[in-house]
Amino acid sequence: IMRAPSFKGLREDKSPREVRIEVVGEDAPEASGDSDVDPSSPEALFASVERLAAAALLVLTEGRELKITNWDKVLYPATGFTKGDLVGYYARIAAVVLPHLHDRPLTLKRYPNGVDEKYFYEKQSPSHRPDWVQTVRIGDINYTLAQDRPTLIWLANLADVELHTSLSLAGRPERPTMMVFDLDPGAPAGIVECCEVGLVLHGLFEQLGLESVAKTSGSKGLQVYVPLNVPVDYRATKPFAKRVAEVLEQRLPELVVSRMTKRLRPGKVLVDWSQNDEHKTTANVYSLRARERPTVSTPVTWDEVAACREQRDEGLLTFESDEMLVRADEQGDLFARVLSVKQQLPALR
Repeated sequence: IMRAPSFKGLREDKSPREVRIEVVGEDAPEASGDSDVDPSSPEALFASVERLAAAALLVLTEGRELKITNWDKVLYPATGFTKGDLVGYYARIAAVVLPHLHDRPLTLKRYPNGVDEKYFYEKQSPSHRPDWVQTVRIGDINYTLAQDRPTLIWLANLADVELHTSLSLAGRPERPTMMVFDLDPGAPAGIVECCEVGLVLHGLFEQLGLESVAKTSGSKGLQVYVPLNVPVDYRATKPFAKRVAEVLEQRLPELVVSRMTKRLRPGKVLVDWSQNDEHKTTANVYSLRARERPTVSTPVTWDEVAACREQRDEGLLTFESDEMLVRADEQGDLFARVLSVKQQLPALR
């Protein structure tokens, strides 16, 4: 049994597609022969559960004791998705999301009264955090680090619906480990148009000898990531990303815009290169999004992106929390190569 395990690195003896979601160690429910046990129930999620007054729970996970409040509180009114569902999702997706959160300064986006009500961002780690929650100080801010499953569950208990992370690791905040291109459609354009732009972007990177990976934003767009994992700083990646966006605008002037000017946006896809900045964050892969329904920022294959474009069906790239759990269990971590592939930036004219 592992006590308070933490992510140490990627296994080279297993393919990313072999990674599966599982409840391990002391949190694995005892085999009872009952196939009807709800995998999202507290008893299935945690090593022990004590039910308290006012829909509160005292749970044990990986040797850490946590109090979870308002388990039945509805956070997504349109679907009835509750705080308990939020906790359950992050507890069950932990195996694939934690490597992407490990050592990355985290910005919380909290919705204490649900996604239809006021929210707030929180960079400074809450002072009332458990003493086992790890933090890192960068400048004047003491950021939370989501290093393990108990921390994820603690964050969910704070109604931290969305997880926003830096492109850098905490130890070298000036060095991004990846580049991101956020494809943001201006109505009436949508994710289908984002797929068209994303495929052209993917082809451009192939010509440059660069591997790229896609994920949905979980909102209305698509995001294309280029893994780096080599010594490079934002002084190199940001102008490179800007130039890529400008090249796309030149190639697809009827569809792409590289500037945020509002009058240029309708019907076009903004290739937002500005996220490649030490002071900005993006929604982490596997993060829930505060939309009408509990959609997830989901890694997708380029074949899926092409199918969405060809069939012009945005539903092909819309995934809710339950669908994401099934995908991760069946396909493993489709975003894993972002953490391991090493690539140098080529010259771009």
